[in-house]
Amino acid sequence: MSPVDDTPRGRRLRDRVPVRLRHHWKPAGALCAGLAVMLYAFGDARVSPYVTSASRVEADTITDDVKGTVGLYDTSVRHSVQLEYKQTDFDKMMKEFKKDGTKDSIPADLTIDGVFLSDVGIRLKGNSTLMSLRGNRGGGPGGGQGGMPGGAEGGMPGGGMPTGGTGQRGGQGGDAAGDGQAPGDAAGGGQAPGGAAGGRGGGMTQYNLSADKPEELPWLIKVDEYVEGRAYQGEREISLRPGSNAQVPLNEALALALIDGTGEPAERYGLTTLKVNNRPTAVRLMVENPDTEYAEAVDGESVLYKARAGGTFDYQGDDPSKYETSFRQLNKVGSQDLEPVMKLTEWVEKASDKEFAADLDQHVDVNSFAHYVATQNLLMNFDDMAGPGKNYLLGYDLNSKKFSVLGWDYNLTFSGDATAGPDDGMSMGGGRPGGGQGGGPDGGDQPDGMPQDMPEGFPGAPDGGDGDDAADARRGGMMSGHALKERFLELDAFDAVYRTAYQDLYEKFYASGKATKTLDDLAEQATRAGVPAKDVKSAVGTLRTTVTQRTAALAKDLSVSKSEEVTG
Repeated sequence: MSPVDDTPRGRRLRDRVPVRLRHHWKPAGALCAGLAVMLYAFGDARVSPYVTSASRVEADTITDDVKGTVGLYDTSVRHSVQLEYKQTDFDKMMKEFKKDGTKDSIPADLTIDGVFLSDVGIRLKGNSTLMSLRGNRGGGPGGGQGGMPGGAEGGMPGGGMPTGGTGQRGGQGGDAAGDGQAPGDAAGGGQAPGGAAGGRGGGMTQYNLSADKPEELPWLIKVDEYVEGRAYQGEREISLRPGSNAQVPLNEALALALIDGTGEPAERYGLTTLKVNNRPTAVRLMVENPDTEYAEAVDGESVLYKARAGGTFDYQGDDPSKYETSFRQLNKVGSQDLEPVMKLTEWVEKASDKEFAADLDQHVDVNSFAHYVATQNLLMNFDDMAGPGKNYLLGYDLNSKKFSVLGWDYNLTFSGDATAGPDDGMSMGGGRPGGGQGGGPDGGDQPDGMPQDMPEGFPGAPDGGDGDDAADARRGGMMSGHALKERFLELDAFDAVYRTAYQDLYEKFYASGKATKTLDDLAEQATRAGVPAKDVKSAVGTLRTTVTQRTAALAKDLSVSKSEEVTG
């Protein structure tokens, strides 16, 4: 009999495995094997997150709604805005902006119509509009402010803006944006000559912006920047548009007032005095900024997507992150996502003309879209969804599963050819696009009035893209258009609905006399706000001439002034 070996033995590997796992080793082994197979087969695949919740709840709610003494956008009263901030904060903000274009918010105290709100956020708003603040950065030849040829801030020499920018039949849009934004972008900027009103083609007002005159800068006031959940009369953001005193943009106010009476959404506005620290008071146009509350006011059962100036309407595959540089979701973040927009871009890009004509009403509210397109033409708006600033929003109705297109940023209205008809495009040059030929991606030629010596790297410049005009256009270059609008206008299938909308809006805007009456009201508002009488007379007079010419020209067009049946 062998002696007992009492040397301690090490634990076997199986003894180190928990008893529960040893009893259920088969399911665990199968799981590990399955994971190994998935890693081998799909290890290099991209996982794209999608929000699948059907919730319609708005995550970001207002918890402190400050009530005012008068309605924020009540145009029958005089408004006042005062901003007070630390000069050191402002200087730091301006230094960073001049260095790299950063537009960060700084804290300020706001007094609006006598109501005090501490610690709001304010930041510069705009792109091309603000280029003069950066000196020659991004500079154009000739050392002009704003980096534009000849020193034009946000415009082209001689007022020659690209033609065909509204996606008219037979032609595609041209646009000008040194930074992917319109010369009159979200913050606005350029407007037609004629001071406050705009009203004639041929160029855009050069705003000589300066850090020494903060009362003239375009500002975005963010009521909830530093106080979560706070709003003023339901508004989180208020935009102070470019142009002050004699240059206050009455053309934009006129456009917003006309749209407001059509049943289509329009931002509210009001004229106000603005005082910044101890600086002189200036008269400014105060406009509702499209934000969460604007989206909910449009339709509580819709998701609103704001197009970004440097973005594209191209289909870019099924990765949602690729669309974030083209669209920003304004509401229902967390419960809805960009998937509807992705599907729309794919369908528009891949549908044949026959499919587009037959099935557009399955994706888009065609009647509403016809009204949008007609509105842009009637108001002579160069900078719409097909223009340089891509100034539009997509509203997706969660019930009908259809899109509508909403406009915003109307500071380039009433600045094209007042005699243009429903099938003509708008241009900032004051002339009509050359018969719909050239000036667009398919035309191949440089748009009329486009400078030949644009700055290097300027989108759409000869050396600003990859040599493919059409490809550059679709990436938001000088000659970008918009496939949805262009195809809608080009196909005969939509002639009837478009012409009906055009006739209806012509009656509401011009034939009824509403545009003329609105100008009288705007003159009173501007005078009440403090614009000198002679400047009001000049500005309103310029706009009145444009309105008169537009009304007369359209009255002679039998397809507009007569409610004849249009067949398609």
